[in-house]
Amino acid sequence: MPSAENTSMMSSEVGQSVANRNVGRKVELPWLQRYINVAGPLVMIFGLSLVMLIFEPRFFEITNLMIILQDASIFMVLGMAMTLVVTGKGIDLSIGAVAALSALIMAMLIKDAGLNVYLAMIVALLVGTACGVVNGLVITKLRVPDLMATLAMDVIYRGLGLVLAAGTVLARFPEPLPTLGRGHVFGFFPVPAIVGLSALIIGYILYHHTRLGRYAIAIGANREAAQQTGINVDKQKIYLYALMGLCAAIAGILLTGRLNAIQSTAAVGFTLHTIAAVVVGGTVLFGGRGTMFGTLVGVLLLAMVTNSLVILRFQFFWQLVAAGVIIIASISFYTYLQRRNNPDARFDE
Repeated sequence: MPSAENTSMMSSEVGQSVANRNVGRKVELPWLQRYINVAGPLVMIFGLSLVMLIFEPRFFEITNLMIILQDASIFMVLGMAMTLVVTGKGIDLSIGAVAALSALIMAMLIKDAGLNVYLAMIVALLVGTACGVVNGLVITKLRVPDLMATLAMDVIYRGLGLVLAAGTVLARFPEPLPTLGRGHVFGFFPVPAIVGLSALIIGYILYHHTRLGRYAIAIGANREAAQQTGINVDKQKIYLYALMGLCAAIAGILLTGRLNAIQSTAAVGFTLHTIAAVVVGGTVLFGGRGTMFGTLVGVLLLAMVTNSLVILRFQFFWQLVAAGVIIIASISFYTYLQRRNNPDARFDE
């Protein structure tokens, strides 16, 4: 077995080289390779801004911009962890159920058991992390594919929430939950946006400056090569899913604070929205490459689209249609630019 130092060096090299295997041998535009992932959503944000400037200038009022940030904050937290999971060639479809279950247990401890709010939030974080660990164990030890494992666990976690709460709604929580969910700093900047942006900064550090990020790149690009360098792939995937569960619990806490209420059926659309933001932001769905800045751009784009449709008085169902169109357009734009730079490369592996 190689030494720990050699393993770290080798894995870093593997994560750098095999993560870029689809780029091919032609690297004529290095700046394009660096920013190609976010080019599509940035163009869409610019185009949407022009449209709203013409049809509804109220979109740019500071109050509305802060609403967009507040709406995006939960998905910043979820997107941070999902970016790492997807980079490691994984997927988690249970995050909405984990968020609801964690928040529900926290709410029951506060309302029924009279537990201190801070202690209840810590319990919620532990519950979310435990759910993530269970997901990771099912995937790595039982060898169930990530997609099917987390889909099944989503059903289990939803069922546990229904059993615990019997479908009831728990509401009216003491501080600091309302402040965390809908409070403001300096009278206008949303507190949950601070949490979300902080999560993305932490995610950037994890992705670029820790073994967790380097190993995720290596595993997502080439699992066999990563194993040959001495990376414990199973352990790293459990770490990734544990982080995902922790972030889901944070999202559940923020959601509870914002609504000042929680029920077992909450956060139903979180999974699709989070994956959409991550993929739209340029993280490759098949693993090996991701970007925290791109995730931020993707989250903001979807939040802006939703907000603009509300302002323009479109029905809620059109928001779903718009999200799907954006996902397809972003991935198509990304693939087009990559193929133009390297016609012989494949992007479906």
